[in-house]
Amino acid sequence: MIPPDHPRYRSLVTREHLAESVKNGIVSMEGLTAHGRGEAFDYFLGERTTASALIAERTAAAFLMTARHPVISVNGNAAALAARGIADLQEASGAIVEVNLFHRTEERVRRIENLLRDAGADVFSGPAERLLPLSHDRAWCRREGMFSADVVLVPLEDGDRCEALVKMGKTVLAIDLNPLSRTARAATVTVVDELTRALPNITRACRDLTGEERGRLLQSLDNHYLLSEAIREMTGRLSRALD
Repeated sequence: MIPPDHPRYRSLVTREHLAESVKNGIVSMEGLTAHGRGEAFDYFLGERTTASALIAERTAAAFLMTARHPVISVNGNAAALAARGIADLQEASGAIVEVNLFHRTEERVRRIENLLRDAGADVFSGPAERLLPLSHDRAWCRREGMFSADVVLVPLEDGDRCEALVKMGKTVLAIDLNPLSRTARAATVTVVDELTRALPNITRACRDLTGEERGRLLQSLDNHYLLSEAIREMTGRLSRALD
């Protein structure tokens, strides 16, 4: 049992939950490595939402709220960490929730979909097709889901699919703690923040943004600035730690 007064209590509980989610068929073994890599970058941020991340989150909300056909694409890690947060964002934004996996089996898809439904999400499921220009199983999606979307929210790192979606003309909103990843650099908007902090912020913005604010955020988008600020925050904190 992890004592609640442990200084890394929340982190350790999350790790235990992800390990259990591997046993339950939600998270792949490889997903544990991906989570650890993201957590390392969160240390550099001070495990907090920065000012630039909040701008990115509000900008992501503006895109979701002005989209014709928005989709929230969910993998195993995202479902395990934030199923309820995904359901809340769907309610606020009206986006479709669709499961898309690199390590794909029909049984794993079903388990993740059920987890999301139990959390309150309305999951878009049914027969999938190999529709995206990718050589692996992330190519499988629904024709009326991600394939037809104009805006896709991609929680957690996924570089090749992010690049493919952008090349297809879609607006890609990424949540990725690594500002140097292919996902972060290819996305239209990159939220450099931890998933369970980012999703509630995007959800609140979906509910609170006025039409005027949405327009201003969309017009002023500069993803290079958002990434540069994230890197500046990380390097600045590292520099201060060495003083």
